[in-house]
Amino acid sequence: MNPIVLIPARMAATRLPGKPLADIGGLPMIVRVLRQAEAAGVGPVAVAAGDREILEAVQAAGGRAVLTDPDLPSGSDRIVAALTELDPAGRHDVIVNLQGDIPFVQPQAVRAVAELLQAQPSCDLSTVMVAEADPSERSNPDIPKVVAAMQPDGRTARALYFTRSVLYGDGPVWLHHGIYGYRREALMRFNAASPSPLEARERLEQLRVLELGMQVWAAVIDEAPISVDNPADLERARQHARTIG
Repeated sequence: MNPIVLIPARMAATRLPGKPLADIGGLPMIVRVLRQAEAAGVGPVAVAAGDREILEAVQAAGGRAVLTDPDLPSGSDRIVAALTELDPAGRHDVIVNLQGDIPFVQPQAVRAVAELLQAQPSCDLSTVMVAEADPSERSNPDIPKVVAAMQPDGRTARALYFTRSVLYGDGPVWLHHGIYGYRREALMRFNAASPSPLEARERLEQLRVLELGMQVWAAVIDEAPISVDNPADLERARQHARTIG
C-alpha cells in the first residue's frame, strides 16, 4: 500500500466559523491536526484547504496544503479535488481522510485505518469506533453508533450499519468517529454516486458506501478524540492543551 493523508478544512463552519484557525495552546487547530497526522507516519500529509487563510497558515507551519474550490459541498469532494492535483498519476492507492477539527487525534488511530485496509482485503472503507463511556451516549442522536460484527480479536469489526437511533440490549454500544481510510477506487465510486436514501435519512454519509454494496470495517480505539464543533468544545480543547503543556 502507498497511503496519503488528506485533511479537508474550510472557514465557513456553521456552528464555529473560522475554526481551522482557532488558537489552541498557541497553534491553529489545523496545524495541530497536521502534526498528529505527521506523527502517525502513515504517508505524506496535506491539507485540502477551502480558503487561502488556511493554506497560508499550514504553509507558515512548514506543512503542505492545496487550495480547493470553497464552494465544494463536502469534505470528500475536497479530498478528491486535492488528490487530483497532488497525485494525478494515481500512485497513492489508499487515502486517509482525517477531519480538520480533531486537534489531539491519536496517531495510532490514523495508523489503525490504514492497517485495517491492509489486513482485510475485502474492506473498501475503514474507520474507527470506541466503546460508550456513559449509557446516556447510546440515546444521544448527535453521536453516531456502529452496528458491528466483532471479530475474534475483539479489536476489529465489519460494520453492518450506522445509526443515530437508540441501541438496546446487553453489551457495549460502539460509537463512531469520523476518521476514514479509502481504497482509491472506493473513494472515487463513493464520490461519484448520489446521496443514498439511508444516508439522507440518518444524515450519515458512510451509509452510502454500504448501500453501494461495499464493505466497511472499523478498528477499536481506546479513547475518543476531542472533536471541536462549537465554542464549548473549543474551550475544552484549550483546557486539554493547557493540561498537557
